[in-house]
Amino acid sequence: MSQPNRLDTGGLIDRSTPLRFTFNGKEYTGFHGDTLASALLANGVDVVNRSFKYSRPRGIVAAGAEEPNAVVQLGQAEAEQVPNVRATQQALFEGLTARSTNGWPNVQRDLMGTIGKLGGKLMPPGFYYKTFMAPASLWMTYERYIRKSAGLGRSPLERDPDIYDHINRHCEVLVIGAGPAGLAAALAASRSGARVILCDEQERFGGSLLDGQELLDDRPALKWVEEVLEELAANPEVTLLPRTTANGYHDHNFVTLHERRSEHLAHCAPRVEGRRQSRSRLHRVRAARVVLATGAHERPLVYAGNDVPGNLLCSAVSTYIRRYGVVPGKRLVVSTSNDDGYRAALDWLDAGREVVAVADARPAPDGELVEVARARGIRILPGAAVVEARGEQRVTSVRVAAIDIEAFRVTGASETLDCDTLASSGGFSPVIHLASHTGTRPSWRDDLIAFVPNLPRGMLAAGAAGGTFGLAEALAEGRDAGLEAVSQAGFEGAELILPAVASRRDGAAVALFQVPHEKPTLRAPKQFVDLQNDVTAAGIELATREGFESIEHVKRYTAMGFGTDQGKLGNINGMAIAARCLGRSIPEVGTTVFRPNYTPVTFGAIVGRHCGALFDPERYSALHQWHVGQGAEFEDVGQWKRPWYFPRTVNGKRETLHEAVMRECRAVREGVGILDASTLGKIDIQGPDAREFLGRIYTNKWAKLGVGKVRYGLMCKDDGMVMDDGTTSCLAEDHFLMTTTTGGAAGVLEWLELWHQTEWPELDVSFTSVTDHWATMTVTGPRARELMSELTEGIDLDREAFRFMDWREGKVAGVPARVFRISFTGELAYEINVQAHAAMHVWKVLFTHGEKYDLTPYGTETMHVLRAEKGFIIAGQDTDGSVTPEDLGMQWAVGYDKPFSWVGQRALTRSDTARQDRKQLVGLKPRDPSVVLEEGAQIVLDPDHPIPMPMVGHVTSSYYSPTLETGFALAVVKGGHQRMGETVYLPCVDGKVHEAEIVSTIFLDPKGERQNV
Repeated sequence: MSQPNRLDTGGLIDRSTPLRFTFNGKEYTGFHGDTLASALLANGVDVVNRSFKYSRPRGIVAAGAEEPNAVVQLGQAEAEQVPNVRATQQALFEGLTARSTNGWPNVQRDLMGTIGKLGGKLMPPGFYYKTFMAPASLWMTYERYIRKSAGLGRSPLERDPDIYDHINRHCEVLVIGAGPAGLAAALAASRSGARVILCDEQERFGGSLLDGQELLDDRPALKWVEEVLEELAANPEVTLLPRTTANGYHDHNFVTLHERRSEHLAHCAPRVEGRRQSRSRLHRVRAARVVLATGAHERPLVYAGNDVPGNLLCSAVSTYIRRYGVVPGKRLVVSTSNDDGYRAALDWLDAGREVVAVADARPAPDGELVEVARARGIRILPGAAVVEARGEQRVTSVRVAAIDIEAFRVTGASETLDCDTLASSGGFSPVIHLASHTGTRPSWRDDLIAFVPNLPRGMLAAGAAGGTFGLAEALAEGRDAGLEAVSQAGFEGAELILPAVASRRDGAAVALFQVPHEKPTLRAPKQFVDLQNDVTAAGIELATREGFESIEHVKRYTAMGFGTDQGKLGNINGMAIAARCLGRSIPEVGTTVFRPNYTPVTFGAIVGRHCGALFDPERYSALHQWHVGQGAEFEDVGQWKRPWYFPRTVNGKRETLHEAVMRECRAVREGVGILDASTLGKIDIQGPDAREFLGRIYTNKWAKLGVGKVRYGLMCKDDGMVMDDGTTSCLAEDHFLMTTTTGGAAGVLEWLELWHQTEWPELDVSFTSVTDHWATMTVTGPRARELMSELTEGIDLDREAFRFMDWREGKVAGVPARVFRISFTGELAYEINVQAHAAMHVWKVLFTHGEKYDLTPYGTETMHVLRAEKGFIIAGQDTDGSVTPEDLGMQWAVGYDKPFSWVGQRALTRSDTARQDRKQLVGLKPRDPSVVLEEGAQIVLDPDHPIPMPMVGHVTSSYYSPTLETGFALAVVKGGHQRMGETVYLPCVDGKVHEAEIVSTIFLDPKGERQNV
């Protein structure tokens, strides 16, 4: 298939390697070395997308990461779908399939485009806020249609077939950007012997030299680039990362790099020697010094019709001609405020196409390129600019008129020029994003008409990124930055002789952002500032009229800079327009906040291999295989797989959850049961100040807890709300073992370390997680002592010798063990702790001896029933971050008279925590014993109250008890402690209303006699 806009020669593409690709269902041909954008332009594709709000036809504008329009959906199969890929950065490969992200039924004839054209004036900034406020009940309907009409791409519906990598790197010097300044910096730094990483977001290193005509030492600049890269590649201390974008700069020179490893090869990463290759990789780099050599982005001019396909940046025109051998049109008009616009005109002329005119906003342009253009017969219109581009799906003509920049008005009659391509240049903006990611704000320089970075500590800038635009000056600045970086990192740099560069004389640029129109901005044809989000100059002016003076507020009201390009082209123009409308200077208005990521990064790259089991690993106790062998059903508790219940098969029928739990509950209450409690968090606490630390972190007292004793404790956040509970045992005067909830173990350890390291570093105490080291088996029930006596050595199990809340050391089944008299069931119980590797032996011996007692394993569901019968809480289920110890009725676990304030004590003196109408933990007994209340069910006092009913609480735990022969529940109710005996009501979704009586939280054995037998 012919490529009408492709030159026969020139560019850095390989014409011997044609590549077929498909765009919007039509097959085209490009060459190896093309981007998708250059191949589309070569094939004469004008409309590549539709805009976000008005659904206007949009064409390619730029040639790099700043492209706002050519955002495509990539992929053939469903699993391969990748949304919002910039065509200007996507390398062409054989079989590439892409389509526009907007446009129905197709991008050429879009229904929403008709609506946008007819109703565009009815959709100013804030349109959605102002229009869809009422009735509120219809918002969900509005939202569905708004999202359907405005989306950019879609996520795949099937599992991603690719894998992604993370890698941690360290270096002395990280050079970001491989243009002339970056290459010079990397070369100078590498000769010192320092570790150097050089990254660039493009397919090839070279930056602006890839499409320039400059000579270095009287040779083509690419010769110098090749020699530099050859030397760098041969240096073992240098890492070269093309196709790698520095997306985030963080504190202490921590930089994240996104490397596209195989996205240039196929839709799915290929296999090499049978092994899957990663699609992309996230490098987490810690650098002693960072050299910012990210270059600059050209700013377009803002004028009427500047979004019609055929409007391009001047630098993009040169890039497509010089690098890709593509001339995106026949007849060119240039509108510029600086000498760089002439480069596009001269490149266009060199390609054998017609340059209609150059409209130069400067009254008397006099640079070197201006003189060359005049000598070659290009028509130059000084003091003029394109005020309007015309056309529907391609530029057909432009109107040029003389303008007064200071007065912001058109001063003469316009002239219409026929053309199909319009290139504009409003100057260059240094790419300062990374330098601003840690909060530093850039500074405005009038001489450059641009913001330049205020560099954070440890960063140096070189070349256009710092405001140095001359090639010779950029090379020198890059070299000096590289040498300074290695010097600061403790290395001695070597001399680097730079190539000779012929200087170019440029005339002074003028500050032109928005081109005036004969009509006021609010009435003129649309002049787009943010091409992706359809933000216009009129929208910004309207926002300032409506009182939005902060540029951050203007951004949010208009959506300027919200797109995938993050306003790389439009934001400076938008700030300048806002400044003009507010009567302020650009530095007074300032910039919006720059945040990572610089360009979009896929979730795959962010996650890397940390997905599935590697993201949320499944943890198993040492007894897991036994549970599997017994047919246990499991539930997830934190990351642990815990036995939920142990169904048996009776007469060929497998027990249901309810049947199994009823059997397991009876076994514990009437005989003996056993629970694998190994997953409980265990934290070993040691040090002379361990006891003091416990007194500060727990609500109750620990000063007098003796060796061999165990105490229950509550732990509060600093807001006074219960965060976790558990027991802590005194192993020695300076040695304690803390247990936590299964799901809260990591958080509690982090909490202990936080307070120790930040608030009480003077305390000599250390914490070690030993959860995986110890297996815990809870033997509980009236016959527990009988079973334990058969296989315990060195421990007197007599009631008086081994009392409740004591612990002893001895042997169980011949294995050294710690045995704790702790009960979470209210029955006689022994918690056996042995080293995890011995757990299976002890467990099996227990069942061998327990056969005569009908020893029954039980799971977490039975554990919940048993503990709830005793009113024992589970943190995170019966508490929700808004419950104090007093709300739980656990004042007995609070030591208000401790000498040192414990965490949360001060918060409990607030009036809010002393209110009598706070939600408080109570028991609920349904009037109908067969009813099991739904957990989370809302509680009301008057079931006949009109909706919305005042809700006074909710159910936190609810079960059926075979021992009590009734359903029962725990709940939090406003003022519940004073409502004992009252009746409350629980409306259900199905229309039923259940009655329940508020009772004590302790349903069974209120005196605790069973656990003390």
